Amino acid sequence: MSLFLSILSNSILPIFILIALGFAIDKQFNLDIGTLTKINFYLYVPAFSFVLIFTTDISIDLIRVILLHVTLLALSFVTGAVIAKFLKLPTKTKKAFENALMFYNSGNIGVSLVTLVFSNKPFASDGAAPFLQAALSVQIMALLVQNLSINTIGFINSGGDGMTPKKGALRVLKMPTLYAVSCAILFKFVPFDFTRLPVWPAFMNLRSGLVGVALITLGVQLSKTKINIRKKLPYLAASIRLIGGPAAAYLLIRLFGFTGILAQAVFISASTPTAVNTAFLSNECRGDEEFAVQTVTVATILSAVTMTSAVYLAYIIF
Repeated sequence: MSLFLSILSNSILPIFILIALGFAIDKQFNLDIGTLTKINFYLYVPAFSFVLIFTTDISIDLIRVILLHVTLLALSFVTGAVIAKFLKLPTKTKKAFENALMFYNSGNIGVSLVTLVFSNKPFASDGAAPFLQAALSVQIMALLVQNLSINTIGFINSGGDGMTPKKGALRVLKMPTLYAVSCAILFKFVPFDFTRLPVWPAFMNLRSGLVGVALITLGVQLSKTKINIRKKLPYLAASIRLIGGPAAAYLLIRLFGFTGILAQAVFISASTPTAVNTAFLSNECRGDEEFAVQTVTVATILSAVTMTSAVYLAYIIF
């Protein structure tokens, strides 16, 4: 019990405190969510990804992590499609339901969660975090898969703007994180120490600021959503995402033969709630926005308990 409470106080509560601060400051000052989102998307996440990949040894395991997350995405889609058909959901709600299961918050919450978990007990102690770099590398792979898929598959599945393969490709090519990861991998093979350039300290500062800015941005996003959680379907979608996600990840971890930090990071990553961007997709594509917003809200609230349990189980099982 003490281990569970330690995880809750050291790794989970700090996340929700920052989300609450973002929620509160937006209620007071009505911040521009578009600006905050762009700062995260075009500055913090790319710089974070570049620094992490550049300073991490790329192994075949990270390629396998990508394959695992792609498989998890496919399983989530099939699960959502089967349940939606069984429940005879309307087309708009069916698409939103599938997206709610496929796409989870690997950025705002995922990166923050992995950072805090592997910086504190029981995964680290006395100011040392020996597994943090490896765990974050795994999380960046999850973030890359999720960002690419939600901006293509998610948009297409929402029926957005007559999406074609060409439009999907152009949408992917506009993603800065894709270029940041590609450049980081390329520069690793260049016989020059990139860390000696003046831009490196700037990248390091952006890397350090990601967790706080990302969570505050999430709080602002939630502040601007209309909360109505009386319907049962959002609870079903949130439960499948928060419980089914880690369960499916566990099976895939065993299938892929992952162990140790690799297995723990994948399992914890899969426990995060439905991505806020699924609600934005429903809004932009004239989908079932009400269901999408309610699911994001319910999943985020309930994740305070489920993510704590997932971190606890990751430590015990792996």
